[in-house]
Amino acid sequence: MASPKEHSKAHSKPSKTPLLDVISTPCELHDLSLGELQQITDELRLETIDAVSVTGGHLGAGLGVVELTVAIHAVFNTPDDKLIWDVGHQAYPHKILTGRRDQIRTLRMGGGLSGFTKRSESAFDPFGAAHSSTSISAGLGMAAARDLSGGNNHVIAVIGDGSMSAGMAYEAMNNAGAMKSRMIVILNDNNMSIAPPVGAMSKYLTGLVSSKPYLGAREAAKKLTNLLPSPIKNAAKRAEETARAALGGGTMFEEMGFYYIGPVDGHNLEQLISILTNIRDNHPEAPVLIHAITKKGKGYAPAESSADKMHGVTKFDVVTGDQYKAKSNAPSYTKVFAQSLIAEARKDDKIVAITAAMPSGTGLDTFGYEFPTRTFDVGIAEQHAVTFAAGLACEGYKPFVAIYSTFMQRAYDQVVHDVCIQNLPVRFALDRAGLVGADGATHAGSFDIAYLGCLPNMVLMAPSDEAELMNMVATAAAYNDGPIAFRYPRGEGVGMELPAQGKTLPIGKGRIVRQGKDIAILSYGTRIKEALIAADMMAAKNVNITVADARFAKPLDKDLIRNLAKTHSKLIIIEEGSMGGFGSFVVDFMAQDGLLDDGKTKVRSLRLPDMFQDHDSQDKQYEQAGLNARHIVKTIAEL
Repeated sequence: MASPKEHSKAHSKPSKTPLLDVISTPCELHDLSLGELQQITDELRLETIDAVSVTGGHLGAGLGVVELTVAIHAVFNTPDDKLIWDVGHQAYPHKILTGRRDQIRTLRMGGGLSGFTKRSESAFDPFGAAHSSTSISAGLGMAAARDLSGGNNHVIAVIGDGSMSAGMAYEAMNNAGAMKSRMIVILNDNNMSIAPPVGAMSKYLTGLVSSKPYLGAREAAKKLTNLLPSPIKNAAKRAEETARAALGGGTMFEEMGFYYIGPVDGHNLEQLISILTNIRDNHPEAPVLIHAITKKGKGYAPAESSADKMHGVTKFDVVTGDQYKAKSNAPSYTKVFAQSLIAEARKDDKIVAITAAMPSGTGLDTFGYEFPTRTFDVGIAEQHAVTFAAGLACEGYKPFVAIYSTFMQRAYDQVVHDVCIQNLPVRFALDRAGLVGADGATHAGSFDIAYLGCLPNMVLMAPSDEAELMNMVATAAAYNDGPIAFRYPRGEGVGMELPAQGKTLPIGKGRIVRQGKDIAILSYGTRIKEALIAADMMAAKNVNITVADARFAKPLDKDLIRNLAKTHSKLIIIEEGSMGGFGSFVVDFMAQDGLLDDGKTKVRSLRLPDMFQDHDSQDKQYEQAGLNARHIVKTIAEL
């Protein structure tokens, strides 16, 4: 694969972007006319489409905020004024405008730009955002720090792409309203789910309510009514709320202490600049929420017409929008999970499925087609998803909560308090477990073995291949004695023939996959494939390797571990998880069981390194982590 620098050289700047070609920093936008800024938006949209066609990544969300991006940078003085994107899916146009255009075709490549905002990448990224709903909290912290320091810069948080469905956003807004903090929140509403379409009258009125005369009159009226007797003051407040409702709604935001402006057309550059300028120069004595209606995938017909607005894409043809996808040799683990769950649900009408705004990512979209009344998408609300599942379990249902391993971290207290303490039979399907490649550290499922394995009542499983995943779905469906979780990686299975249906596994029992006599390898999860390759490589050197599939991290198969320890002088433990996980569980058991007392058994644990690994190809990440066949052989040689 070519290096990021080689990619940059191989793709010269497009000739269709003459004005964008001479813009190197956002401050250069300040002196441009409205017509020139409109040209910048057109060119920025072209550049974003062309760049993502080369790299793949998130496209639709970025196309929807091109006008917002240009307007914010044209009005405010970034990076002194803090601009926080929530989530980073929206930030590709922002990266192009903030001195990173020459690297934009290295997005998500090793050594190249991150697919999300990242503090270490640029001063224009004041806060990293790859999980959602964090921008208002972070922005409020920055605003409070500014006020404590006596500063006067602005803080702008752009929240969208579903992020307002998470409770954290409302917790932050409630706090910001109570503090009367000077900050701006822009709600990027690309589903038109909060307000009706924007018309000419609404455009006029929202421009009016952001103007200096209106702001001044409104603040003066508030001060005046505070001097009036309570009955008159309450009547005045109700009249003002009625007028605000006529101007486009926002009563809920107003009640939380925000000055609401909207809905506004998020693609009307002139209107956006006017509103932002008014707020910049005449900020009311309250945080401001600007409700912008945008269209995901705006300006690119293939994205506008696709079901998900080309949210996440592989490399694609710019003209047709057709994505270049390699032919699959095997079904993905996600697909196998979904099909297995459908098979179990056909037999058991108590099985229900829950996802947190990721129906296609977790495969539950296919489950939903067959069982629409038994499928629940709760939005980006992982905490709610887990406790919602606990409630279902209380009433005799069998909830499967399908959430990426990295996102389950957001619901940890609910897993502990609402599920495990009450020993409720909630089934957790942890997708994207382990290293995930281009999405990098924020999306890697590194910690679930450790953070779930320490919880009483929890059962943990990990399949070694797609057939074993089918068995674990069946096992979870049959298990009613408490919570149970199974993890599986991103990508394709190993390509084996799948059985007609999964079978129930005995809880806490592993298996011997390959019998040897010299060295034992105990693998938890899909790295067993690399262990078997390593065993083949060592067989050529007359070293016989036993390979065992643990299947369960909790409860451990103690008999299997005892047998491996007593019949082999050397044991290698392999997992695609952090320190404190499966290897720690095994070594702790061996120590407590006296298996290490004689000093004859040598143990090595191969796991993810104690670091956050940057985005790269999965193969390169495994090489860095030391979790491929070459490193297993190296460890065997050292033993």
